[in-house]
Parts: sequence; structure tokens; C-alpha cells
Amino acid sequence: MLELRQIKYFLVLAQELNFSRAAERLFITQPALSTAIKQLEHAFGVQLFTRSTREVTLTDLGAAWLPQ
Repeated sequence: MLELRQIKYFLVLAQELNFSRAAERLFITQPALSTAIKQLEHAFGVQLFTRSTREVTLTDLGAAWLPQ
């Protein structure tokens, strides 16, 4: 089930493209943010972010989800 909280987390992470900074802005822990994003992706069966040990980027679908 989609929650408003997950959308907010997605938007902040899309702006920051960094889990640690996004978590700080949201006043949550980085693991909690990571879990929420994974749950959002799982609920829709899509990948919104590409993650590596050095960077986080939006996928094409993730970019399409951003408000215009």
C-alpha cells in the first residue's frame, strides 16, 4: 500500500541523490529510508533508483515520476 510518507521520501532522495543527506533532511535513519524506498519499488515492481557504493541516480522511470 502506497503511503504519503514513501512519496515524500522518494522526492527528497531524488533531490539529494544521496541516502545519508536525504535521511538527515527527513530526520530518519539511512537504513529506514533505504527500506522505505525498497518497499515502494517492490509495491510497484519497478526500480526508481540505481544504486552503487559511490552514487545514487534516478532511473528513467524514476525521473518520470518526478513532478513537472
